[in-house]
Amino acid sequence: MEKSRPLWDNPLQFVFACISYAVGLGNVWRFPYLCQTYGGGIASVVVSFFLSMYYNVINAWAFWYLFNSFQDPLPWANCPLNSNHTGYDEECAKTSSTQYFWYRKTLNISPSIDENGSIQWEQAVCLILAWLLVYLCILRGTESTGKVVYITASLPYVVLIIYLIRGLTLHGSVNGLIYMFTPKLEQLANPKTWINAATQIFFSLGLGFGSLIAFASYNKPNNNCERHAIIVSLINSSTSIFASIVTFSIYGFKATFNYENCISKVILLLTNAFDLEEGAITADNLNSMKDYLTSVYPNEYAELLPQIKNCSLEAELDTAVQGTGLAFILYSEAIKNMEVPQLYSVLYFIMLLTLGIGSMLGNITAIITPLTDSKFLSTHLPKEAISGIVCFINCIIGLVFTTKAGNYWFNIFNDYAATLSLLLIVLVETIAVCYIYGLRRFEDDLHLMLGHKPNWYWKIMWAFASPVLIISLFIFYLTDYIHTGTLQYQAWDATQGQQVTKDYPSYALAVIGLLVAASTMCIPLGALITFVMKRLKRNVSTLE
Repeated sequence: MEKSRPLWDNPLQFVFACISYAVGLGNVWRFPYLCQTYGGGIASVVVSFFLSMYYNVINAWAFWYLFNSFQDPLPWANCPLNSNHTGYDEECAKTSSTQYFWYRKTLNISPSIDENGSIQWEQAVCLILAWLLVYLCILRGTESTGKVVYITASLPYVVLIIYLIRGLTLHGSVNGLIYMFTPKLEQLANPKTWINAATQIFFSLGLGFGSLIAFASYNKPNNNCERHAIIVSLINSSTSIFASIVTFSIYGFKATFNYENCISKVILLLTNAFDLEEGAITADNLNSMKDYLTSVYPNEYAELLPQIKNCSLEAELDTAVQGTGLAFILYSEAIKNMEVPQLYSVLYFIMLLTLGIGSMLGNITAIITPLTDSKFLSTHLPKEAISGIVCFINCIIGLVFTTKAGNYWFNIFNDYAATLSLLLIVLVETIAVCYIYGLRRFEDDLHLMLGHKPNWYWKIMWAFASPVLIISLFIFYLTDYIHTGTLQYQAWDATQGQQVTKDYPSYALAVIGLLVAASTMCIPLGALITFVMKRLKRNVSTLE
């Protein structure tokens, strides 16, 4: 589920695209006002490296679900029987078949982050396969990567169109669309919503990672980066709305299905308990029948009351699922109730896999390009070897996320490895271009590239609006962190069949601190080192 988009993605997209065209380098490494002065390029590579450590695990899960999609029935369609074959597995009976398959069969998750457990070999094999696929795609450099991106970028649209047609014809899809387009003012007033939105736009456009600059740096300097930036931003925002319509139509079907199923169970319970005629209670007269039974049979109804669920369509729609839960729980829940579920399951997880591989290609390119541009490495190792080493190191580290506690560590990296770092990196890069390199000099560069100077809108957004908005988000992030207090995470309790909130242990907090510091500290350290080196050179020249 795509989150809402901030309004400043076009200006920032333009800035970073134009930097890459103007400089003609593989990353911001050699752009003096972004790297040598502030270490922004190094910070971008560090963030990309952290992202590569864990992001390919999503592709491993997509492979796992894809392989299981060819079974009939789907393995997450029903709960397995217990050892005595007298009923359903106790953990599955307390939750749902899709959640059971995700938490027990896929993750085999431990009850807390303190219990790491062993590596799950099925997930480890899928992770190795995902990294092998990424390596094959980048083996020949940007030429082969560009060809693969054509597939990873276009195939999801084909699948989304199929899902759109199917989703809109599902019963209850309108409920999901109404829910989607109904404003939630309490959410808009929540600073965390805008933090998540900013992080999402940075991920989707590659801002702060260096992938956008790495890819665009291979284009000719006279390309119209202004037009490309606008097109990419419009496509990005349009795709978000399009994908959201598909998602919420399926979400509405799932919520309506659960709501009607709840109503049916209540009707059956009341009919059997009070020995009523079949059809005496319907969905339309359920509330009035409840009032009637309460007045006529008060004692019997009071005893039965704990078993009567309070069915609510609004409550079902409010049960939001985000992140991996959306991709693997909500969609698999809806798919199992469709006709020919294997077909839609295969299509969906192929789409998810292509999206994940496409994201990985851009992220890995942001790491490999500055390494291959290094004269020291390029003279001793071929590009294929450098790419292989990077993929191998990330794959080995990624095995941590295939342990029983791996999902908890995955969430730590997903929540803290990039959020604050991206805000700071993009802020520094924008300020460096506008105020250190100079907006006039940058404007002259664009004049040479485009044949005309950028209009007032771009300059206002670059120099004022974007920095102010990013600083505001930065303040919101710190405020939210202070108000939150002790950092917590959601652990899976098998005895209850649901997630419970627990505090992060001290060593997990230390890892979180290192993740944030490792990238953000590159910027002040880069500035300090540059300052010291310039002072030393100045002193040496003075002595001479």
